[in-house]
Amino acid sequence: MKVLLDTNIIIHRETSHIVNQDIGILFKWLDRTHCEKLVHSKSIEEILKNKNASTVETFKVKIQNYEVLQNPSPMTEEVLVVSKKMDTTENDVVDTILLNEVFCNRVDLLITEDKKIHTKATELKIADKVFNIDRFLEKIFSENPELIDYKVLNVQKVPFGKIDLNDSFFQSLKDDYVGFDKWFLRKYDESAYITINSNNGKLLSFLYVKKEDETENYTDITPPLPPKRRLKVGTFKVISNGFRLGERFLKIIFDNALKNKVEEIYVTIFDRTDEQKRLISLMEKWGFVYWGKKGEENVYVRDFNPNFAIDDVNKTYPYISKNCDTFIVPIYPDYHTELLPDSILNTESPSDFVEDFPHRNGISKVYVSRALEPHPKKGDILVFYRTGGIYKGVITTIGIVTEIKEHFSSKADFISYCRKGSVFPEKELGKMWDYRSQRPFVVSFLYVYSFPKRINMSKLIEMGIFNGVNDAPRGFRLISKDQFEFILKETLSESGFVID
Repeated sequence: MKVLLDTNIIIHRETSHIVNQDIGILFKWLDRTHCEKLVHSKSIEEILKNKNASTVETFKVKIQNYEVLQNPSPMTEEVLVVSKKMDTTENDVVDTILLNEVFCNRVDLLITEDKKIHTKATELKIADKVFNIDRFLEKIFSENPELIDYKVLNVQKVPFGKIDLNDSFFQSLKDDYVGFDKWFLRKYDESAYITINSNNGKLLSFLYVKKEDETENYTDITPPLPPKRRLKVGTFKVISNGFRLGERFLKIIFDNALKNKVEEIYVTIFDRTDEQKRLISLMEKWGFVYWGKKGEENVYVRDFNPNFAIDDVNKTYPYISKNCDTFIVPIYPDYHTELLPDSILNTESPSDFVEDFPHRNGISKVYVSRALEPHPKKGDILVFYRTGGIYKGVITTIGIVTEIKEHFSSKADFISYCRKGSVFPEKELGKMWDYRSQRPFVVSFLYVYSFPKRINMSKLIEMGIFNGVNDAPRGFRLISKDQFEFILKETLSESGFVID
């Protein structure tokens, strides 16, 4: 596979003095999957213009690691139209030249963190060939699960005092924030959420949150935030490694916000690096909006008052509405905790479900089915039933439907759609497509809540939700609003995320 690399990715790989874990992980997998790494002559021209002489000299030595596209392909009419519409700088034009190589099929893929390039790719209908680092790694892991040789240890909540401040992970934070070291030491007895690469013991993610009340002083923010109960995302950094750790940590943020009954969440963040821009894009997807400035940092806020928007449930997550239909959905034990690791049973070992696959970490997931109607629709509630008979069959989890996709143009289209959120590797998805002439459909959903107390089949029969031991659902079982209320009560569930 011929993979063209964006200028900035090359620069970060070959000329940075700071070890960028995400770039290192990307290049490791490019090599392991025998991808041909290509750099464009226009990218080389850009790098050679760099004002830092040592950067240029270092790059000249390392350029031999790449195949060079010496002569740009002739610009196609379609690409020229997009260029005229969207390009405003010389760098924009160079980016479009790289994109043209993908459009002409001269290369198989382009990897870039540049949002504008991705926008142009969508316009040209080649978004499936233009990847950021995360999406590319997700694709690789799905296609080659047997090659994954390291695990991301489960999210841990640990005191600052047990975290290595000298880990290279913190270098960018030290560069951005004068006095970061002193701040870190002051927090020694407080806790943060982390994940670690088990191979080298290096941090992959770090999150610190703090509850604030109406008396908090926000005069250093322009415009000042009005008095509210808030959750401050104090420090949030995630290495891009294809395992969707960003979503995993957003879930932790929302869980903390729900637990502390806050009205708003906010974060201050620079937008200087690809890593920071990537995190901002992720937060915007989940409802954070730009508020203003704190010094040179941007301030983003997320309204957390109970609200439900059926047109974009990401923006009001984790809230669900009882006015939507509720379905009980069966899931086999072999797949249950793979897809829903937060709903692990007491009888299962957490060490068997170390978070080393994207589908385990993501809030957004997919459920593949051939079930007959009724089918759920967008906004509907899913209650997952782990099959297992009268005593071992239990309801564990609430999800909310974001999309039902019943028609795919091809097997490749089906696999591509399912890749990120399914428990199944690509080969297995292919078998599911080919299994019979009746093609499967896919329910995309958001993981919302794990029941504190599990109700088994015996109790569900007693509650009148199942009619007997032979009445376990084989597809989507529609239940009444009263029955859903009974489930919430019997499972000792919080009610704050459920809107009437």
